[in-house]
Amino acid sequence: MASTAFASVKLPGALVDKAREAAQPMRRSVAGQIEYWATLGQALERTGLSAEDSRVLIAREESPAYRVEAPALSPELDALHGHVLALAQSGALAARAATAVAENRARAARPARARKAA
Repeated sequence: MASTAFASVKLPGALVDKAREAAQPMRRSVAGQIEYWATLGQALERTGLSAEDSRVLIAREESPAYRVEAPALSPELDALHGHVLALAQSGALAARAATAVAENRARAARPARARKAA
């Protein structure tokens, strides 16, 4: 069976709505926004963020009263938050995400035989 560059997946409607809202000012497609978020998630996982830290960050993000000024969760998490904000403000985070997306698309576009040999 030949591999395609894209696959369909089912996502919660609320996530798609949030992606649509976030994508518009950034001039991204909904799929591009979700891919961007996934790339950021992968980058954070590679930093060694624990599963518990991830759960806490997600809970903070999804809570209606989320504010950056919220009490510190841990010195390590605050340092990571500051680092991510600095990268975002400098443009380095967006550049790294764009590179990762391009690399992922290039890998997905390779013929199936090339992937098997790799």
